[in-house]
Amino acid sequence: MEINSVFLIQQIEQAKAGHQAAYKYLLDTFWSDVYAFQLKRTRNEYDAEEITIQTFSKAFDKLLSFDENYNFKTWLITISRNIHIDLIRKKKASIRGNTADESNEKVYRIADETPTIEDILIKEQHLAQLLSDIKQLKPHYQKVINLRYFQEKSYKEIATELEEPMNNIKVKLLRAKKLLSQIIESRKS
Repeated sequence: MEINSVFLIQQIEQAKAGHQAAYKYLLDTFWSDVYAFQLKRTRNEYDAEEITIQTFSKAFDKLLSFDENYNFKTWLITISRNIHIDLIRKKKASIRGNTADESNEKVYRIADETPTIEDILIKEQHLAQLLSDIKQLKPHYQKVINLRYFQEKSYKEIATELEEPMNNIKVKLLRAKKLLSQIIESRKS
């Protein structure tokens, strides 16, 4: 897929300004590249997915430091590679971060209330069918959807309950909504 570099730079600038749609665009555009890179390295779908989530979480946290003179995909892959190296060094399956870290505060300002296309689609479904669709997601995506939409918890409450950094919760929820909307759309056609 050829990415228009001018449009990409506009999206990065909008994401730096805190626009949720721009974050979603970056996640949707580069998810497959980062995931495929990690799948080759880890040879494990779960680990590749977790590291990809960590990659976007860290990238969104450090987005203000991104220099547009460099390739965004290369920047993401470098972050992903470094996370994987850190995981190997620590010999852990997951990374735990400090959610109170001052440098993370900029990412917490991402709009929480604006309904996306996926939010609207999810809310329009009949409950029984929606529950059936949710069961097709991987368990960790089912959990964040359940906490957000059925228990109506905030990102901060979900992060506390799952003992994960809020950045990770935001990326997981974005990904879960995207996958769920794809399931709903495929059933409709």
